[in-house]
Amino acid sequence: MVIDVTDRNFEEEVIKSDLPVLVDLWAPWCRPCFIVAPVVDRLAEKYNGRFKFCRLNVGENPQTATRYQVMSIPMLLFFKGGKVADTVIGAVPEQSLQPRIEEFL
Repeated sequence: MVIDVTDRNFEEEVIKSDLPVLVDLWAPWCRPCFIVAPVVDRLAEKYNGRFKFCRLNVGENPQTATRYQVMSIPMLLFFKGGKVADTVIGAVPEQSLQPRIEEFL
């Protein structure tokens, strides 16, 4: 399951998470974001309970987007221990993301 996060609950859901977290930063006008979304959904099912997956609409949550200097989307941020541990920009295949996720487990 992918959790929708906002400026309001980002700290609680992402920063304070006991699990490593992947945050999918997107916007409804971003076509490549719609390529990444099903990939993130599949990974969320595969790693359920071991890794947390969140989605943040950058247009509706400008504070978080600014905080992490989001200049291009889709952007995936990997958090471990409340800090950004890795970043992926652009639409990438599932095979590219799996090894990165495995590194954090």
